[in-house]
Amino acid sequence: MSPRREAAAADQAPEHARDSAPSARSLLLTVLGEFVHPRAGQVWTGTLVEALGALGVEAKSARQALARTAAEGLLTSDRHGRRVRWALTADGERLLAEGTERIYGFMRETHEWDGDWLVLTVGVPETQRQLRHRLRTRLTWLGMGSPAPGVWVVPDASKEGAVRDVVTELDLGDRAFAWTGRAARIGDPSKVIKAAWDLDDVEKRYLRFVDRFQGMRVDSDRAAFVQQVLLIQEWRRFPFLDPDLPVELLDHDWPGPAAAATFHDRRNRWHRRAQAEWERMDEAAASRT
Repeated sequence: MSPRREAAAADQAPEHARDSAPSARSLLLTVLGEFVHPRAGQVWTGTLVEALGALGVEAKSARQALARTAAEGLLTSDRHGRRVRWALTADGERLLAEGTERIYGFMRETHEWDGDWLVLTVGVPETQRQLRHRLRTRLTWLGMGSPAPGVWVVPDASKEGAVRDVVTELDLGDRAFAWTGRAARIGDPSKVIKAAWDLDDVEKRYLRFVDRFQGMRVDSDRAAFVQQVLLIQEWRRFPFLDPDLPVELLDHDWPGPAAAATFHDRRNRWHRRAQAEWERMDEAAASRT
């Protein structure tokens, strides 16, 4: 992953998953992924400005978010008279494709656990904050948690190749060591899990997500567009927060599957009307001189 794509992906990292109003930059990525990427990756400035405006973003902030995204190499622009049409770059296409796959595939299916863990040790000095942030962003995206400084764990040995790629790309091979296998009967695995992931907070977020969106109705195409974007905006945080632990490692019914069902149900219900509103905005922008 290039540094520019990492910068874009960082807008979905755990520190961006706290309860706060989404930024124009973050909302733009969601809109690009849901409405632009499936349409050959092209869109008018006016379409994006109106779309973000419906989500409470001022036109100036929307244009600044566009400029920043272009500066990161995810978008290019082409002028048509007084209008500007944006297109996703190859990096932008890959970033959004990866995000879409993770967002819609997350917790979609139950999986059996073979009992194996992957453990990684890697040391990055406090003085190398940017590198530490890049490493944390990449490993968290893979579902790993850190129960102690320099130690990362995940109960999924199949992620060995992906973790190796991260270590190689960040040039940390001489500082890292990893192994896979079953946990020895020493100590309490639940304490490692509690130290690696804040599951109490994740559970509360799931319950709030279900309370907010389950049973929500929309009365117009505009409302469907707004609520679908906000639905995806909220859901896309969970792959960074929840390691999707095997049921064998959970001590009670986990609300993640119920939240996933709510996400897919609402999205499917609103999809047609949200897409219709997007088409209307795009046609209006195309007709302007």
